[in-house]
Amino acid sequence: MRSPEKNTVSGTSEDTVPGTSLLRLARGSIDYGLVHGKPLPVDCEALPPSLAETRATFTTLHAEGKLRGCCGTLEASQPLARDVVHSAFQAAFHDPRFDPVGKDEVEAISLEISVLSPMEMMTVADEADLLGQLTPGVDGLVLIEGWRRATFLPKVWESLPDPQQFLAQLKVKSGLPGNYWSERLEFRRYRTTSYAESA
Repeated sequence: MRSPEKNTVSGTSEDTVPGTSLLRLARGSIDYGLVHGKPLPVDCEALPPSLAETRATFTTLHAEGKLRGCCGTLEASQPLARDVVHSAFQAAFHDPRFDPVGKDEVEAISLEISVLSPMEMMTVADEADLLGQLTPGVDGLVLIEGWRRATFLPKVWESLPDPQQFLAQLKVKSGLPGNYWSERLEFRRYRTTSYAESA
């Protein structure tokens, strides 16, 4: 049985969000989704203040050390608890890169929840300026051009530690060439506080 533990990726060191509660909600939503085909219902009126704040989250699933699903929202629009049960359900059953999680896989999957800070619009003159403003290991980045929109969570720096490579792969994720640049590109950054289950 996994035990939840706090793992701050970036942001403040003060734990104002009960990570154990978030991980239980996320896992409960996956269990509920296996049976009912929808996220775990949440009674927002009964939530403690820390879980009722309007926040955006991503839930990441891993199995045998490999990514098994990752979904979430970039803009905060609902109570934290409700956003977590939704992102966990989406990651388990509606990530288009993977088949839905099966009942036989649940125990082998570990969960990580990332709670996002508010978005910060970035003003950049060119690609070099953008790269100079990024803080590796800390900043999550959103790329926007027209209908294209893609993001990398701060955790992606672990596999792409070079800022230029980080940006190039984010462009590829959005469907653009890695060496693409245009004045139409927009960027936003954010930070996260993450909570992960330990094996």
